Amino acid sequence: MTLHESPLHAAHQALGAKLVPFGGWDMPLQYPSGTLAEHRACRTSAVAFDVSHLGTVRVTGPDAFDRLQAALTNDLGKVGPGRAQYTHLLDEADASVLDDIIVRWVDDERFDVMPNASNTERVVAALGDGAVDVTAERAIIALQGPQARALLAPISPEAAAIGRFHVGRFTWHGIECVVAGTGYTGEDGVEVAVPAEHAPAFWNAVLAAGFVPAGLGARDTLRLEAGLPLHGHELGAGITTLQAGLGWVVSWTKGPFRGRDALAAEKERGVARLLRGLEIEGRRPPRADQPVLVDGVAAGVVTSGNFSPMLERGIALAFLPPDVPDDATVAIDVRGEAVPARIVPLPFVAKAKP
Repeated sequence: MTLHESPLHAAHQALGAKLVPFGGWDMPLQYPSGTLAEHRACRTSAVAFDVSHLGTVRVTGPDAFDRLQAALTNDLGKVGPGRAQYTHLLDEADASVLDDIIVRWVDDERFDVMPNASNTERVVAALGDGAVDVTAERAIIALQGPQARALLAPISPEAAAIGRFHVGRFTWHGIECVVAGTGYTGEDGVEVAVPAEHAPAFWNAVLAAGFVPAGLGARDTLRLEAGLPLHGHELGAGITTLQAGLGWVVSWTKGPFRGRDALAAEKERGVARLLRGLEIEGRRPPRADQPVLVDGVAAGVVTSGNFSPMLERGIALAFLPPDVPDDATVAIDVRGEAVPARIVPLPFVAKAKP
């Protein structure tokens, strides 16, 4: 299979990045500094991620709002132009989460729907005629960390000032870009969409401003510490919004949407499992698909696990029966050894304040 390449592919090669296949794209996993250093840089200063593998599906026209309302779980009526919203696309039959999505409401009749890398075609099909895949037209650079806005301000004060979950346009060297106050790290920051042909110059400008380049390895450990779900792990086939503990992204009052009836039926009968956070005393990292034991009996499975660079211990997300109490001690079967773990509230590491 031929992998897609980001507009920044050559820049990553020049920086010595380790490139790996991800969602059909050839993307940087890490740079020579390594994932741990990149992770800590995001928590303490600021990093730049190339997230151009994320899709952009543009929906325009006077009926765009109604089409999105009928397709997605959240209520765009709660926000408005110049805002972004997190939402889900559900399977009509069983309410499985086909994708989790950020919708950027750029202006009155333009919405940029941001699916996960491998789900873009699925989202285009669900949104119907008039939904256009414009992924190839731009790069997306995520600037994240407590110093991200300060470092971005000399490049673009307008982009640096965008509010959390707000969306706006700004001009850089005569080039129109779109910025959103969103991210996937638990830190403050923004994500910038730059026309593809100008993306290398913008990337070089942010690195010159002091941003540390970071790869998908750090992005994954950061989102895990923040307790954020990853499609294919905490969301996906057989997993519903309610099981993932994300019921807040569902509007039961806005009217019909894809998968509403199946999700309402689950809500009525109660979920059979819930996503929980697990923390290990020690540095040993749990891994996806390892069984979780409650009173010595397998009762769930790890969906994501790793070593937390900030807590310096193993952490995991796992689905467990809903009656397992908070703060309970369970065990994770790590290669045949029952390693004690405690159920803890999410996020593992506190998120940035809005």
